Amino acid sequence: MMYDHNNYNSLTPRYALQLAAPHTWAASVCPALFGDFYCWQQGIALPVWKGCLLLIACVLLQSSVNTLNDYFDFVKGTDSSEDNVEIHDATLVYGNINPKSALSLGEAYLVAGAVIGLGCCMGSGWMPVVFGLIGALVILLYSGGPLPLSYLPLGELISGFVMGGLIPLGIGLCADGQIHLDILFNSLPLILGIGLIMMSNNGCDIEKDKMAGRRTLPVCLGRKNTLIIYRLTLCIWFLLVILLPFFLVGRPGWISLGFLLIFAGRVFFRQMRLTLNPKERIQQMKGINLCNIRINGVYILSLVLGLIREAVHG
Repeated sequence: MMYDHNNYNSLTPRYALQLAAPHTWAASVCPALFGDFYCWQQGIALPVWKGCLLLIACVLLQSSVNTLNDYFDFVKGTDSSEDNVEIHDATLVYGNINPKSALSLGEAYLVAGAVIGLGCCMGSGWMPVVFGLIGALVILLYSGGPLPLSYLPLGELISGFVMGGLIPLGIGLCADGQIHLDILFNSLPLILGIGLIMMSNNGCDIEKDKMAGRRTLPVCLGRKNTLIIYRLTLCIWFLLVILLPFFLVGRPGWISLGFLLIFAGRVFFRQMRLTLNPKERIQQMKGINLCNIRINGVYILSLVLGLIREAVHG
């Protein structure tokens, strides 16, 4: 594809939204909602307004990650029209937008999310600020710098842990300034689900990443071994969302199990059948995002059911 660098298209609100990639927001919305409802269900004092603002901050920070990732991949030449991606998922490739505008947009998302997040930290001590700074540093190092984290075999672990684990833990910190390690343990389904998003992407891009000099986990393992780990992790994730609600909320766990089988069973088995083939990339990414929405959505629903039960029984 030829790019007219002398006649860039304007960065319209539609393009800005595409760069933010709302179809991937489950990776920030689910951990933030889990953190909110975990605090409320477990009696950790988190004002509703603060929980809502922290959700918005998480979405803005993920939008920054998505935009900056697209920018760095584009300027390094690793994204092209030959990749198996949808047009709206490769805005810089197909939109003929000035890459500098995308960089500025990614920085704006980062600043907006950081300001809201830091505002929510007021009155909760210095620990939430430290966690926030760590998160911002990871965002900058994920795609930028001389050796981006996304180029390393640690990418899946880092993205899953930071978004799936540290977001709920950080929300607990913003609530009362205390580190609630139980939140981190119970965030394991979020960590696995988000890690699988990156593994889906990298597993389908093994050949392209090799050519670009990336040493991602799938590049190191090969597609066969990556697929074994991928399917095993899917099964562990699904099993945890069956079991953990019984420990967290008791009897309502049976209701969440029913919802899990009805709303997530089919997408889970469909994802298990996929093979991380580059030609299946669009289907693979849509499927894992849908799994995160439905599987982790049901996990969050179990906390809501626990709140309802406590309200009814006093």
